[in-house]
Amino acid sequence: MTFLDQLGAAAARNASMLCVGLDPEPRKFPHRLRGDSNKIYDFCAAIVDATAELVIAFKPQIAYFAAHRAEGQLERLMEHMRRVAPQVPIILDAKRGDIGSTAEQYAIEAFERYGADAVTLSPFMGFDSVAPYLKYAGKGAFLLCRTSNPGGDDLQAQRLASVDGQPLLYEHVARLAQGPWNLNGQLGLVVGATYPAEIERVRTLAPTLPLLIPGVGAQGGDAIATVKAGWRANGPIIVNSSRAILYASSGDDFAEAAQREARRTRDLLEAARVAGAATGGLAHSSAAQ
Repeated sequence: MTFLDQLGAAAARNASMLCVGLDPEPRKFPHRLRGDSNKIYDFCAAIVDATAELVIAFKPQIAYFAAHRAEGQLERLMEHMRRVAPQVPIILDAKRGDIGSTAEQYAIEAFERYGADAVTLSPFMGFDSVAPYLKYAGKGAFLLCRTSNPGGDDLQAQRLASVDGQPLLYEHVARLAQGPWNLNGQLGLVVGATYPAEIERVRTLAPTLPLLIPGVGAQGGDAIATVKAGWRANGPIIVNSSRAILYASSGDDFAEAAQREARRTRDLLEAARVAGAATGGLAHSSAAQ
């Protein structure tokens, strides 16, 4: 199955648009694990086990593992996810962005070492920094487009000189990803939930691409506005929540609390989709499309 096939199957099986971001911070772990970086795998595996039936994807953020010399634990976690939740695709959040042989090595890291189904990339250095990842048939690559951080305006909101007018930089990225860069239908875009108007603009420019949307939960993104702006029958969204789910409890019930929060968020997103379809605000379709 291609990444897009996996995504559609997970959406149908779990009736979900929710992605759980795996951003382990030992200082925030529940009391019995707190501060112990050797327990990163144990913590994340418990979260995966508790939420696997509720999500469209998992998204481990590589920096949270590398900072604690826990790449080996990440490898174990990837194997665990493939074993206990083979129906759920894994997006390695690495935001790599380099050219030539270096990009080839990063692609090996993502797809061969860790076995990810998709990876996040920075498109700033151009198409030749993206092309090595597209050589892996069926794998996905999400390009940073309109990110949720305030500093995103520094570059993404700048206007370009163009024969098509003066598009903003993030609009240009969306057009490239929907068009000439998407050689094998492998690309998606990262758009932050804190900017629903920009999500809608990106969706207009890239009507069929999957959108990875971080920022719901602790970062303040509105789940209902996100679904209304981004979900379309032929354009899936992957709405990421990390801290709100991972750290829903600091007690021994952390996995159960994570499951409850994941279910609450999953159901909120699905209700927003159904309500939007009923009022004509969204195209009519099932979560699987």
